[in-house]
Amino acid sequence: MTVDTVWQRGYKGSGRQISRSLVGMHRIGVLSDTHLPDTTEAAAFLRHVAEQYLQRVEMILHAGDVVAPAVLAAFAPCPVFAVRGNMDAAAPELAHKRVMQVGGVNIGLIHGWGAPEGLVNRVRREFADTALDCLVFGHSHEPVCRHEGGLLLFNPGSATDRRNMPHESVGMLEIDGGRVNGRIILLDG
Repeated sequence: MTVDTVWQRGYKGSGRQISRSLVGMHRIGVLSDTHLPDTTEAAAFLRHVAEQYLQRVEMILHAGDVVAPAVLAAFAPCPVFAVRGNMDAAAPELAHKRVMQVGGVNIGLIHGWGAPEGLVNRVRREFADTALDCLVFGHSHEPVCRHEGGLLLFNPGSATDRRNMPHESVGMLEIDGGRVNGRIILLDG
């Protein structure tokens, strides 16, 4: 598991550690299941999503099924933390799961696997030994934003493949005073 530590200003040390102050509001853009190839069009689409729906975020979390990790450069200079999904090839920048701390909040990040039924239980078990405040996952393409026993379960859905959902979507996490809240953002057709 990759653990990303949080301190005060920007990147600190290796590319796996980031720093964010414990004071003030933190906004984190969240995507999953984008399934995008490494093309100019895919990068342009992600830039549009960032500019239109994820303004003023400190970082981006991607919960897997990126397909071509190079497209995540479209979010530069904003740091991106991603995990490997079932459609992703093994790559050093795509860990199986991550834990990061932002504004005093512990966030777990994983893709997920298997049928949609039971997905939440499977991803929760992956972090059974870790105290989390928020668990971000993907795989189902179905948006989830709900609190269960002090844990925010958050799946942003998919920005590119809504499957049986009425809209494509992304998400936003807002952290303030050691508390995390999420919201699903529906993309215009």
